[in-house]
Amino acid sequence: MAKYLISFPSAAMVVSHDQWEAAGRESRAVIDEAKAAGVYVFAGGIDEGAPPVRVSADGAVLEGGYPYGPALNGGFTVLELPSRDAAVAWAARLARACRCDQELRVFMFDPRS
Repeated sequence: MAKYLISFPSAAMVVSHDQWEAAGRESRAVIDEAKAAGVYVFAGGIDEGAPPVRVSADGAVLEGGYPYGPALNGGFTVLELPSRDAAVAWAARLARACRCDQELRVFMFDPRS
């Protein structure tokens, strides 16, 4: 089985004020279903109130993320699933709940992890 990252950037979740609570409730329900199915690894969102830092090999801390990369924000779910088709199905469920498209990526397998 492979681990899949299902995610969306903050800007993609354009939800009206009256739908915000329902979107949260429904997305948490999908996560609860993933837990019950035994495929849940972890989920959460980037805390956009805590600015990123870069840490070098010598331990030096630099304010901010990589200047040439896109901002990393939004919501993330990692599920361990038997196939890409299963990952697409879970991503579609999260897209319905969150009211925005989800990006799907697979983690490379590392036999030593």
